[in-house]
Amino acid sequence: MEVVSDRTKPRVKDYMTRDVATVSPDETVGDVAMRIAESEEHSGFPVTDRRRVEGFVSARDLLLADDGDPIFKVMATDLLVAHPDMKVNDAARVILRSGIQKLPVVDDAGNLVGIISNADVIRSQIERATPEKVGKLMRTLEQIHEIDLREGRRTVPLEELTPTQGRVYADELEGRRYELERGLAEPLVVIDNDGTLLLADGHHRVLAADRLGIDEMDAYVIVVDHEVDLGMARTAAKEDLEQIDDIEVVDYARHPLVQTTKRLQSDGGDEDEDAA
Repeated sequence: MEVVSDRTKPRVKDYMTRDVATVSPDETVGDVAMRIAESEEHSGFPVTDRRRVEGFVSARDLLLADDGDPIFKVMATDLLVAHPDMKVNDAARVILRSGIQKLPVVDDAGNLVGIISNADVIRSQIERATPEKVGKLMRTLEQIHEIDLREGRRTVPLEELTPTQGRVYADELEGRRYELERGLAEPLVVIDNDGTLLLADGHHRVLAADRLGIDEMDAYVIVVDHEVDLGMARTAAKEDLEQIDDIEVVDYARHPLVQTTKRLQSDGGDEDEDAA
């Protein structure tokens, strides 16, 4: 059992799932196969004796085994596991290089304390990138308006958001929906302008969430204590944007990048015909 540990943040324990479904070495192949078949989330389980990790069993391990065989006969014992203090980036490397989707997380005594998946790793990267975006926006606003701002993180009701972007693109909307369904979407960026919640970043996410019946979302919130005449607020007013239903969904074919590409392809085709 190979363990890689590091005390540098962000750490595995900050992103791992602590409530882990396990099986015991003495359970039968038939019982575990039934659990996998009835589950939408699990294609395998850590095998634990009390809390100690003894192995891992996957659906593939069960294929050629008899239903009455105990799990300890078919489980894999040559395991890669993570330590709670391991860097998330190191866990990501192990997951990507090994081709596995989940790493059991064990403490110094070999006891199971959690599990970290490729989805958890993606979430950690998203959450690390967003504060940089928020910080840059805060500094820009402070310089333009000569004010001091503060930033926090909270859940915001979607019905209270004022959009500052009049259109979103259908293909990106589907991408954000896919992420939301798997819990991978990054937080929104919202400006609380003395009580008016301006959506600065995350229009595709918000519209996708609304279509999924989600009423509120996690957000980084930049707080303006006294109302300021912000350019994005003027944009919203100019385009009659008051709520998320006012956002127009545009087909991908009308995306500016696609139009530019088509135009270049068309121009190139004309040149070829002229040359001929």
